[in-house]
Amino acid sequence: MTVEPLNLAVIVGSVRDGRFGPTAARWFAGVARTHPDFRVELVDLLDHPLPLVLPEPGGRPDAGTAEVRDALGRKLAAADAFVVVTPEYNHAPPAALKNAIDWFNAEWNAKPVGFVSYGGAGAGLRAVEHLRHVFAELHATTVRESVSFTNVWELFDDGVPRDAAAGEAAVRVMLDRLSWWGWALRAARAARPY
Repeated sequence: MTVEPLNLAVIVGSVRDGRFGPTAARWFAGVARTHPDFRVELVDLLDHPLPLVLPEPGGRPDAGTAEVRDALGRKLAAADAFVVVTPEYNHAPPAALKNAIDWFNAEWNAKPVGFVSYGGAGAGLRAVEHLRHVFAELHATTVRESVSFTNVWELFDDGVPRDAAAGEAAVRVMLDRLSWWGWALRAARAARPY
């Protein structure tokens, strides 16, 4: 019997003009695609513009919002694991990322989450600390290992970190942790839905 690889959704969390997120996400996804346990999909929140106003409980969003929500929701529901690529804005994650997280609930439940963060001196780590609390509330499991880039604009050339070997080593450790949790939680969800 063939076992399907884990579906890993790599989420680009920033939608600002001039953002660095897609560069970091493409690099990370390229490394992740070499890991035998994962099938990788890039999910750019810029392609899924959700409004900031959530409908009332039981309310229905307008047709355009429902279409965007459903498309993103299908991608999140299909994932067995997530990696969130995030900068830090004012010591917190981007509003678009937090908004996208808040539009969903069950799609995140009982799945592992890893982080790639970037920025100036703080490397986006304060945003990651915020997100760990948010994902705990959604019953997702965050892995301790993460990948972070300080002064990211000086660290990448042509979409690749200057010290690619060190970056890839950190990615592989995180992927191994995500894999362990991904397989365990996929089996648990199959045996007993969350």
